[in-house]
Amino acid sequence: MKKKIAIPVDKEDILDAHFGHCSFFAVLNIENGKVVSEEKLTPPVHEPGVLPKWLSEKGVSDIIAGGMGQMAIQLFNKNGVNVFVGAPKLSAKELIEAYLNKTITFTANYCDH
Repeated sequence: MKKKIAIPVDKEDILDAHFGHCSFFAVLNIENGKVVSEEKLTPPVHEPGVLPKWLSEKGVSDIIAGGMGQMAIQLFNKNGVNVFVGAPKLSAKELIEAYLNKTITFTANYCDH
């Protein structure tokens, strides 16, 4: 299994609850259930519809986020990217470990716009 997972993070590498205005994206390449590489990307200026296309072009297959608007979720899905919202406010490393170990709990979407 190969995946490329993006997590919006702040400058301390903690999940940024406001997806569209995060400082960075931690992008992790996963092969056979293990992280094989990680990079931190600075997103382009936030405008509606930009991030789904940009991350899709980077080869991202999945997003782990705290919250995201329904339109953004739809745009990601149209670009072939799976979206998981309601992630706890942890570091990117803790989130990806919990995701890979299937111990992560996703709660309600934090974003209502």
